[in-house]
Amino acid sequence: MSNTTDFESIRRQLASTIHTHWKLFLAQGIVMMVLGFLAIAVPNLATLAVEIFVGWLFFVGGIFRAVSVWHSRQAPGFAWSLLTAVLSIVLGLILILRPLEGVLTLTMILVAFFLIEGIASSIAAIEHRQHLRSWGWVLFSGVIDLLLAYLIWQGWPSSASWAIGLLVGVNMLFLGLSLVMTALAARLMGNQ
Repeated sequence: MSNTTDFESIRRQLASTIHTHWKLFLAQGIVMMVLGFLAIAVPNLATLAVEIFVGWLFFVGGIFRAVSVWHSRQAPGFAWSLLTAVLSIVLGLILILRPLEGVLTLTMILVAFFLIEGIASSIAAIEHRQHLRSWGWVLFSGVIDLLLAYLIWQGWPSSASWAIGLLVGVNMLFLGLSLVMTALAARLMGNQ
């Protein structure tokens, strides 16, 4: 009986915390989706332009994500979300400050980023599936990240010049979609 009571108490606290910050999740999701569409629209830029553009996408998206994650510290998956935000900021700075390192290096960095983000999203979704209605969307985003890592790795090095912008855009689009769906589910959770 006490396990059921504890679970209900935790569920109510979790619902309240997520409901309080659902607008941050929604705003972050919309920004990520817009940035994803922008990245998809310009996949044929020169290698240098792609590296700088992707660097700014990761840097700005990482800062926005870090700020929104920090404001919702009690939300499930805080550590994993903060890790991917910091990784995004660091990756962005590397690409902005060292753009001539080459598209092949960027390709390997993106494989590592998508792999880590895919694992982190999948673990967070599975760990919190009992507490979040939108856990399936978060898991779906993680699986997409893992698929992108695989596709980049398989096409390397020949696909690196055109695939980077497209794959980063797809990743950001699905990450944004998972955040929007989480925000919408969190908004409804507060009404229960």
